[in-house]
Amino acid sequence: MEKIKYTLENLDCAGCAAKAEAAVNNATWIEKATVDFMNKRLTVHLSDINPNADEDIQKIIDSVLVGVKVVQYEGDDTAERKSGGHKEHEHDGSCHCCDGECEEEHGHSHEHGETENSTLMLVTTIIALAAGAVGIAAQFIDFPAHEIVSAAGYICAIVFAGYDVALKGIKSILKFRLDESALMAIAMVAAAILGEFFEGAMVAVLYRIGEWLEDKAVDNSRRSIEALAEIRPDTANVKRSTGMAVVRAEEVEPGETILIRPHERIPLDCIVTEGASDIDSSALTGESLPITAEPGSELLSGMMNGDGSLTARVTNNYENSAAARIISLVTESAENKGNAEKFVTRFAVVYTPIVVGLALLIAVVPPLLGMGGFREFILRSLTFLVASCPCAIVISVPLAFFSSIGGASKFGVLVKGGNFAEQLAKARAIAFDKTGTVTEGKPEVNDIAAGEGFTSEEAAQMAAAAEINSIHPYAQAIKEYAGAVSDITGYRNYSELAGHGVMCEKSDGSVILCGGGKLMKKYGVEIPNGKKAQAYVACDGKLAGSIFISDSPKAGVQSTIADMKKLGVDEITMLTGDGYENAEQVAQSVGIEKFRAEMLPENKVEAIEEMKSRGMATAFVGDGINDAPVLASADVGIAMGLGSGAAIEAADMVLSSNNLSTLPRAIKHFRQTMGIIRFNIAFALAVKAAVLIAAAFGYAPMWAAVFADVGVCLICVANASRLIEPKK
Repeated sequence: MEKIKYTLENLDCAGCAAKAEAAVNNATWIEKATVDFMNKRLTVHLSDINPNADEDIQKIIDSVLVGVKVVQYEGDDTAERKSGGHKEHEHDGSCHCCDGECEEEHGHSHEHGETENSTLMLVTTIIALAAGAVGIAAQFIDFPAHEIVSAAGYICAIVFAGYDVALKGIKSILKFRLDESALMAIAMVAAAILGEFFEGAMVAVLYRIGEWLEDKAVDNSRRSIEALAEIRPDTANVKRSTGMAVVRAEEVEPGETILIRPHERIPLDCIVTEGASDIDSSALTGESLPITAEPGSELLSGMMNGDGSLTARVTNNYENSAAARIISLVTESAENKGNAEKFVTRFAVVYTPIVVGLALLIAVVPPLLGMGGFREFILRSLTFLVASCPCAIVISVPLAFFSSIGGASKFGVLVKGGNFAEQLAKARAIAFDKTGTVTEGKPEVNDIAAGEGFTSEEAAQMAAAAEINSIHPYAQAIKEYAGAVSDITGYRNYSELAGHGVMCEKSDGSVILCGGGKLMKKYGVEIPNGKKAQAYVACDGKLAGSIFISDSPKAGVQSTIADMKKLGVDEITMLTGDGYENAEQVAQSVGIEKFRAEMLPENKVEAIEEMKSRGMATAFVGDGINDAPVLASADVGIAMGLGSGAAIEAADMVLSSNNLSTLPRAIKHFRQTMGIIRFNIAFALAVKAAVLIAAAFGYAPMWAAVFADVGVCLICVANASRLIEPKK
C-alpha cells in the first residue's frame, strides 16, 4: 500500500482540516487519510494505484475548501520534495518551482515575506484598535456629528481587523461553503448593514486578536516538537584516507570512523574505539545523570559528548540512527489518531450544518409567526452563528495529543500515535518479557555440569559453536563463557529452531543441539531430575552438558511494579521462555505475582489474546528479542530501548531510556492527557450551549459569541499546551 505525504498550504482552520480529512477519506481509491492540523500535513494511504493522485487530491480539497494548495513531498522533512513534478533543487535565495512557498520542505525560509505579513497584521490590528477606541469615545462624548464619527470609527475597525477573514469568507460563500471565515464575514457585514457598528467592530477586533493568540499558542507547541530535530547533527567528522573531513551525516556509511570532539552532539550511532568521556543522553532518554563512554561503549546519535575526545566506528546509517527514529516516531504520530480525535473529526463535519440550519430557522421562523421583527431575529441568528464555531474542540483535542506525545519524548517515552497514548491511559493489564526487560539482559553462565562421557569444556565448546550465529542473550553468555569462539572450526549446517534453540553438525556428522528442556524433550534427549538448567547441549541425542545461567533483575524494577499497582493496574504478568524455577525466582524478587514460564513466541501471543478477551486494555513490554509478534498483538506494544529495529517497527511505544521506571510516569502522563481532553470537550460544549441558548432568546450580545468562539478556544489551547512540559 503506497503512502504519500502532502503539505496543505494556507490551511488555517481546524474545522477545515476536519472537512478535508473526511472528504479525502471518501475517495474509493484511498485506504486511509489523516490530516495533521498542527503541522498542516495530509498523509494518504492508497488502496489502488492512481497515477493522477496529486491532481485528484487537489480537486477533492478544492471541493470543500478555498485557497488550500496541496504540495507533495517524500520521506522526512529534509528529504526530496516534489511540486508539480519538480524535485528538490539547489537554491539561490529564490524558489522557482513553488513561488516561494516552500520554507519547511526545502529547508530555507522566506523570512522577508513572513516579516511583511506579520508587520501588516500588527499594523492593521493597531489601526483597528485605535479606530474602535475613537468610535467608543465619540459614542459617549457629546459634540456635533459625534454619531457619524463613532460609526466611522467602528467601520474602520471592521475594515482593518476583518478585511482578510472577510475576503476568505466571501470566496467560501461564492462556492457555497460555510466555514469559519464565511460565518465571521456574514456576521461582520450583516451587523454593519443593520447599523450595529459596535457589534461588528467587536466581532472583527476580538476575532483578529483571538486568532493571533491562538496561532501563537499552537506555534509554540509546534516549535517545541520541531526542536527535536536539533538532536540530529547535519555533519560528522570522518577519518578518510586523505585525512579528516567534515561530511554530511547522511553520506557516512556504517563501518567508517568518526571523531567526536568535546561538547559535540553525536551524529550517528557508533561504538567507541578510542578515548573516554562523560555522555549526556537526556535528549534521547530523559535521564539527567551522565553515562561514561570508553572503548566498547555503544553511543546513540543525539547524545551530547562531554569534555573528552572520542573516536568511534559507525554502526547505523543516518536514516536508521536513534535520533532519526525518535524524530520520525514523534512527527509521524499524528497519523494514528485516538478515539477522541476521531470523534472530534466526525463531530465537526455533522455539527456545522446543523447549527447553520438552526441559525436560519431563528432568523426566519419567529418573525413569520409574529414574534418580532426580522432585524431583531437576524441579529440573534448572527450571534448564534458566531458562537457556534467548533474550533475550540477541533483544535484543542489534536493539540493535546500533539503536545502530550512531544512531552513524553522529553522523559524517554516515544509514542507512534494518539490512539496508543489513549490505550495506555486505560490499560489495566500489563505483561512483561523477562530477559532484558525485567532483568538486566546480561546473563552469565555460572556453571556447566557435564553429561556422562563429556567434559564441561567439551560441552561449553559445542554449545558455543552451535550458538555462534545467535544474538539471544543466553547465546552471548554461553559464547563469552567458552572464550574465543571465532576460532572454533569443524561445524556446519547451522539452523535456528524458533523458540526452542539451535542445531548444527560437526564435520564428522554428529548433530549438536543447544536449547531449553523443550528442545531436548522434542529430540528424545534425557535430562537429569532435580534443579533445572536454563539451557542444555546434546551430541547425537546424548546430553553433553547442563548450562546454569543467572540474570539479575534491573535496579528499580520492584518499585516500578509497586507504582503500577498503585495506579490501578489490576493484572501484572511476566511471560518468559525460561524454566519455571528461574522464572519464579525472578518474579518473586520484583513483586510480580503472576508469571508463565517455558513459553514460545506464539504462546505469548495466546496469553495476550486471552487477557484481551476478558475486556481489559492490555500492554506488553519487551526488549525485542523474539518479541515482535506479541508486541504487535497487544493493545499497546512497548519496546525497551532503541537497539532493536524489529521491535521498534512492531511496537506502538518505545522506552528509549531502556528503563521501566518511565512506564508508570507515562501512564500518569497519558491519563492526565485524557483528563485534559475530556475537560476541554465538556467545557467548550457547556459554554457554547449556554451562549447558543442565550443568543436564541436574545440575551447574548455578539461579543459574547466571539468569546464563546475564540475565547473558549484560547482557554482550551492553553490547557492542552501544558502537556508539552510534563510533570516531574
